[in-house]
Amino acid sequence: MAFGLPLLCSQVPSLSSTFSSASFKPNKLSKFQMALSLPSKPKKIERKLHKGGDNRTKYYMTKEKLEIFKCLEGWAEENMLTFLKRVEDSWQPQDFLPDASSESFKDEVQDLKSRAEAVPDECYVCLVGNMITEEALPTYQSILNRFTGVEDETGASMTSWARWTRSWTAEENRHGDLLNKYLYLTGRLNMKQIEKTIHYLISSGMDIQAENSPYMGFIYTSFQERATFISHGNTARLANVHGDATLAKICGTIAADEKRHEMAYTKVVEKLFDVDPDMTMVSLAEMMRKRIVMPAVLLFDGQDEKLFEHYSAVAERIGVYTSKDYGNILEFFVKRWKVGEITGLSPEGRKAQEYVCRLVERVRKLEERAHKRSLMTKSSHANAMPFSWIFNREVEV
Repeated sequence: MAFGLPLLCSQVPSLSSTFSSASFKPNKLSKFQMALSLPSKPKKIERKLHKGGDNRTKYYMTKEKLEIFKCLEGWAEENMLTFLKRVEDSWQPQDFLPDASSESFKDEVQDLKSRAEAVPDECYVCLVGNMITEEALPTYQSILNRFTGVEDETGASMTSWARWTRSWTAEENRHGDLLNKYLYLTGRLNMKQIEKTIHYLISSGMDIQAENSPYMGFIYTSFQERATFISHGNTARLANVHGDATLAKICGTIAADEKRHEMAYTKVVEKLFDVDPDMTMVSLAEMMRKRIVMPAVLLFDGQDEKLFEHYSAVAERIGVYTSKDYGNILEFFVKRWKVGEITGLSPEGRKAQEYVCRLVERVRKLEERAHKRSLMTKSSHANAMPFSWIFNREVEV
């Protein structure tokens, strides 16, 4: 949930049209066994583009690119699937919740509710936003299955890529389930409004602007998993500050899952830079130009048409996820993937490399401007907004 990202990146200078493969119209609501070597001379990147009926340009993988991902099947088996945990070794939501079959169930729930009373509304707004984002999991699985060359063609395919997608989904499914049940038991929230928001969000779908490219798709998931790791981690810290150790443990456990998944996706992109640096570099630049679209950007509860804006403002203010975090994520991946050190690129690839390496500094400057504007706004007046999730109680945004 990179909350401040849409504001920052909309102001970042874009690449030239050389890298543009789509014109975006936002929604109203707002064991690698083959030696893959580089060619002796850099070649112009081969891409096939096709105009779709929705006036978007769609990306099609060439046979050469499809072969890369086919050859990486063994590599993914040994280097990606190893980040998954066996079901019998995994935590489950019930490990953190009162046992309804126990005679002490009522007392356990009362203890939970007592702890919950000390957690302020602003924290609950962020917790609910995080939970709703996790609950829109069907959307995310469908996105992964649109990446050409790594999709689950039958729904039960035994390729490494398909097994990863299903198992990743199964692990992620526990996050929303656990948060939903825990927040319900606190008695602090309007669950009907929360359920409506989830319904709206899944119905709205999501376009991450990756076309059907696994290059851009895995770059997106790397950024997104790191963002959710940061968000849940900061929420755990706040829960601890306010005395709810169980909630802090829940958020910390979810954050640990997100970190593990981030490591897997990051390793895939790292491998793509190794076997196909040109296409990977251009894909990274293109995703940065397009912006990382947030999973919760279409939040709507049936009342507040600017719900995502208000929710992200609260998250920014209390430090759950800030514009500075996005800059840190970008800088982290530029260093982690050694973007500035990659050689053997075509002219297009070098241009993309230059763009990405300069982007961190540009984003930092935008952060400073955004922070100054925020301070000026706070000094002039404080804005409070009602959130239906907490029975329309007001929270400063």
